[in-house]
Order: sequence, then C-alpha cells, then structure tokens
Amino acid sequence: MFEKATRKKLRFSYKGQISVEDLWDLPLTALDSIYGQLCKEQEAASENSLLKRRTSADSDRTLRLGLVKHVVETKMAEDDARKLRAERKMKKERIAEIIAKKQDESLESMSIDDLKKTMEELE
Repeated sequence: MFEKATRKKLRFSYKGQISVEDLWDLPLTALDSIYGQLCKEQEAASENSLLKRRTSADSDRTLRLGLVKHVVETKMAEDDARKLRAERKMKKERIAEIIAKKQDESLESMSIDDLKKTMEELE
C-alpha cells in the first residue's frame, strides 16, 4: 500500500499538500480530519449507477483512505504499548520499594549481635 502510494506520489490536502511520509508526523486529530474529508469526497463521488466506471481518482481516494486508517491504527497501537510500558515500569519501581522496605524491616528485627555479625561479613 505504501509502495503504491509513494510510486504514485500521492498527496493529501492538509494545510496545503502533504506527502505520505508526513502523515506519521500529524496528531491523531489531524489524521481524523483528513480521513473525514476523504470519506466525504468518496461519498460525493459515488453515485448509485451501474454504468459509472471506476477511475484512477477513485482508486487513489480508496488508497488514501487505507493509508490514513493504517497510520491512525498504528499510532494508536504504539500509544497503547507506550502506556502499558509506563504502567509496568511504575509497578516494578513500586515492587522494588516494597522489597527494600521489607529488607529494612528484616534488618531492624535482628538482634544487635546478629547485626554485628552481618556487618563483619560485609567487610
């Protein structure tokens, strides 16, 4: 799909003309706006007629719709993965804090003699 689009040098209407590569730099709201505009164009171009033949403009529009949809889905999946990684990192840090706290409690419950022995072993 992307190879076809780059070979055709497809452009998208958004604050002028942008290329396929530029889609990756846009926020989701801008991509949604582009998708909506393409859908409107698709609806306007499609007539209920058996005699109308598909033109290259129709196939280009369908390709553009597919590209924008793919970019949005990919960016949303990446965002979900980023959030999941952040949640896991926070959980790991919290568990490390609890482990350290329990280790401190374990040390505090030791007798003075046991603490001295442990300290000597560390030297």
